[in-house]
Amino acid sequence: MRAVVCSRYGGPDVLHIEEVDKPVPRDDEVLVRIYAVAVTRADCATRQANRNSGRGFELVSRAIFGLRRPRQPILGGDFSGVVEAVGPAVREFAAGDEVFGSTGFRFGAYAEYISRRASSRITRMPQHLSRVEAGGCPAGKVFRRSRDGGHEHEEPGAREVARR
Repeated sequence: MRAVVCSRYGGPDVLHIEEVDKPVPRDDEVLVRIYAVAVTRADCATRQANRNSGRGFELVSRAIFGLRRPRQPILGGDFSGVVEAVGPAVREFAAGDEVFGSTGFRFGAYAEYISRRASSRITRMPQHLSRVEAGGCPAGKVFRRSRDGGHEHEEPGAREVARR
């Protein structure tokens, strides 16, 4: 499969497309074919090792994400896609389910496929969102609402913001 890989810290020019192994879902994981992914500030800051935030932040960032280059070379956190396969222990999802979610700082979504634990931050897409809209949704209010069946108390107008 193809993925956008960040093999060293720097600007956007350090990103390149590379062939990498397609993940195989473990017993408790789902394999998602990614259709949309958000490019977030966290991705850019990690790619630059937080260089623009000062030397102190850069050193801390490198200590966490890798001293000379990112430990996880495939960035990308917020994604949407379709479940292609599930591990034998997965009951919540089936092949063909449209899903969206976030990897947090585990990254890995700048690829054609990603394998995630079924119990992680992944859920079925609300019907009113397109794949592109869902891929750009951070794991916030819309994600939380879809996960609990829409039974949370929300502020007036919150549903309208989520639909835009």
